[in-house]
Amino acid sequence: MIVAVDVQYTVDNAIAGGVVFNSWQDEEALKECISVIEDVAAYEPGEFYKRELPCILRLLAEHRLEPDCIVIDGYVYLDGHSKAGLGRHLFDALHGAVPVLGVAKKRYMDIGPQFELVRGASSRPLYVTAVGLDLEQAKGYVLSMHGVHRLPTLLKRVDRLCRGIRAG
Repeated sequence: MIVAVDVQYTVDNAIAGGVVFNSWQDEEALKECISVIEDVAAYEPGEFYKRELPCILRLLAEHRLEPDCIVIDGYVYLDGHSKAGLGRHLFDALHGAVPVLGVAKKRYMDIGPQFELVRGASSRPLYVTAVGLDLEQAKGYVLSMHGVHRLPTLLKRVDRLCRGIRAG
């Protein structure tokens, strides 16, 4: 089981969403999950994971999700290899038991071109980082995901789920 997660914030709370699927090529989710978190930590510049990580962990626990891999909207490593981002903190919180694959839409300053992945007809790359699996394998998974656009279908779905936008 693979779970793609994302978190959106409102004035008063956070909405963590998860899209569960079996195969990287799946077009539709097996299950969609939402958790509303009311006690959200304040944003701290350079410490984003402190706000987002508890939301993701709550989603996983609340819905009893035990994935073989987790896909996050963001970075595993902020420099591609050693500076921990949200994904690395999630991996550590799960005691290294679940690989984490990060897919970011915007380039972080220390990310090199080896982390770029172009999908579909887009000229703008996605940025892929990972822990618990090889970078090329991670990029291959994202490339193989369903959808003809830059952002794979199920990653777009989890983003829309957090924003309260219905499928269709």
